[in-house]
Amino acid sequence: MTDETKTAETQPAETQAAPQPESALPAEELSRMSEDIVSALKTVYDPEIPADIYELGLIYKVDIKDDRTVDVDMTLTTPNCPAAAELPMMVENAVASVQGVGPVTVQVVWDPPWDPSRMSDEARLVLNMW
Repeated sequence: MTDETKTAETQPAETQAAPQPESALPAEELSRMSEDIVSALKTVYDPEIPADIYELGLIYKVDIKDDRTVDVDMTLTTPNCPAAAELPMMVENAVASVQGVGPVTVQVVWDPPWDPSRMSDEARLVLNMW
C-alpha cells in the first residue's frame, strides 16, 4: 500500500473501517464512500445462499484510492461456486453505483480460503447456524 491509497479492511463482524489520515480525499467524503460501499455490497447475494456477500465474509478488502478508483478483493465459498462468473460482476456494479466512486476492479482471491467462521452473526442467524 502506498501513501496515496486508503484501505478499508472489511470483515463480516465489523461494519466499517476508519479512514486513514494520509488520503488526499476529505475525511468526511472518504467515510461516506466507505459506508456507502459497504451498504452497496450488502445488496449483493449469492444466488444459492440467503445472506449477502458482505455478511458471509466474502469481501476481504476494499481499497479507495485518491483518484477514487476502488479495488476489491473478494473470495467465493468454494472454487466450484456456480455463481463464480456472476458474483464479481455484481460486486463491481454495486460498488460502481456509489456516488463519487471511479473505476472499480474486483479480484477474486483464494488466500486465505473462506470458511464459515468468516460469517457475521447476522449471516449465521439467517442460515440457522447457531
